[in-house]
Parts: sequence; structure tokens; C-alpha cells
Amino acid sequence: MTLADLDPGLRALLTPGSWVEPKGAGAEIALPGGDVTQGVVRVGNTVRRPRQVQSAAVCAYLRHLGEVGFEGAPRFLGTDRRGRDVLSYLPGATAGQPPEAWIADNRLLPALGALVKRLHVASARFVQPPGVLFFRDAMPDPPGLAILIDPPSAFGHNDVTPQNVVMRDGAPVGLVDFDLAGPTTPAREVANVAMHWAPICDQVDRTAALAHADPFLRTRLIADGYRLGTSDRARLADVLLRGAQVGWHRMRAHATNLGGGWARMWDEGVGDVIRREEQWLLDHGEALTRVLLEPAP
Repeated sequence: MTLADLDPGLRALLTPGSWVEPKGAGAEIALPGGDVTQGVVRVGNTVRRPRQVQSAAVCAYLRHLGEVGFEGAPRFLGTDRRGRDVLSYLPGATAGQPPEAWIADNRLLPALGALVKRLHVASARFVQPPGVLFFRDAMPDPPGLAILIDPPSAFGHNDVTPQNVVMRDGAPVGLVDFDLAGPTTPAREVANVAMHWAPICDQVDRTAALAHADPFLRTRLIADGYRLGTSDRARLADVLLRGAQVGWHRMRAHATNLGGGWARMWDEGVGDVIRREEQWLLDHGEALTRVLLEPAP
């Protein structure tokens, strides 16, 4: 795919230098990098991110979210003279690494689920432009995993970690880092949120902030905030289990094929973390389902 293949609006935004730097924008301030993307900086009221294979798709998605009035995502503004993606800066706080104690507050979880639900509602009419690739499109899964993955029925964020949620006045108001955005399902998205926030993992892999959290209650609060349907609640533990099984193979493939942060995470033992998550779900999946299906208090 080349820029010439895109519609004029996308082509204009993705052309290097399309963002005209205002005078007095200020110096570059380094922002915390994610597990994979490094070199993210803030300049005034904008964020600069290195160009990725999925940039055109993310640009189209963020442009749609802006057009329908979803305020919980940054706006894609264009590219600077260095070819970096330029996005609007969402003011607020995000969790550090390791995250602070405030992420253990159960009261914020229904609002987090509701924020993700609003994202999905805002995405309902999004149409992926032909020829542009989200990350999962560009990085096909290893053979044999397709049978474990539900066909997509929505577009979403797919990486709702504490570091990617913007907080103001103790409430989640926005999402950042859409590098893994793309096709998903409500159950898969809620499962992703629960994995990071409940958390769904072995006790040995919990951060200090969530060491004493109740993963069953916290998953229920997220699902309640999202207003997840009964059928999806009944199968959420299975979606999480299959997600862990797929995730192990994906991480190994990315570490081998992409290197960089993927290889670093694999070398640091993320594969073992995922295997322990899988065992936790085998041991506790039925209990999790019971809590999810209990009548609302």
C-alpha cells in the first residue's frame, strides 16, 4: 500500500509535514514508553509517536471517533516533518509502571467498563478503509490459532492497561495508545480490561497495588459497567482462557519476527506469566462465571 492508494483525507494527514508546527510549541518532553513503542514525546498540546505499520488504520479509526464526537480518544492531527504521527494530548493522569495504589479502587471499575462501552458504540459505523492494516492484520497469527478466536463484531482498543487509561478527578475519561486497536468483540475487549485491572493472573504475577484485589468482584464490576450481556458473561472465562492460549503463541511469534520490545518481554519471562494465567483460569474459571452471573445486588 502507498499513500496514493488512500482516500484524499487520509492521504493528506499521513503525508510527512502535514502538521504545521505552531510557533512557540515548546520543547519535546519524553513520555513513558509502552512495552514496545519507544520515542513517544509531548510537544505542547500534542503527542508525537514513531510511524508504525498500523498508522494509516489508526489514523482512520481516530478520525472516525472524532467525527462522531467521542471525546475519550486523542485526535489524529497529521505527521510532523520527521514523519512522526501527531495526536492531540489528553490531559490527565495515567498509572506508572509499576502502577500506583489508586488502581485498586473498585469504585472506578464500573466507569471504566462504561468508557469502553462508549468506545464500542462510537465505533459501530466505522468502516476499515480498503488497503489499510491494523496491527493484527499486519501480523497474522501462527497457523492453527484461528479456531480459538471469535470472529470480530466490533472495533475497539484491545490494550486497556492502567498505563493507557487517562484519569481525571478519580474517574477514567480517556484511552491512549491505540497501536493495538482493531477488530474485536465485546467479550474479548472486556476480557482484556479484566486481565489487566482485575487482575486475571497468578498471585505471584500481581503488582503490589493489586496484591490484595478480588479478581472475581473486579471482573464483575467491569462487566456491569460495560453492561455485558448474559451470554457473554457465561463465556467470559472461556474467552479469557482462549485469549491466554492464543497470547502465548502470539508473543513468541512477535518476539521471533519483530524483536525489540517483544523479544525483551519474552526474554523476561512473559511466556511463563501467560502459562500461569492459563492455569489460574483452569482452576478458577467456574468460580469467575458464577460471580459474573449472580443477580445484581
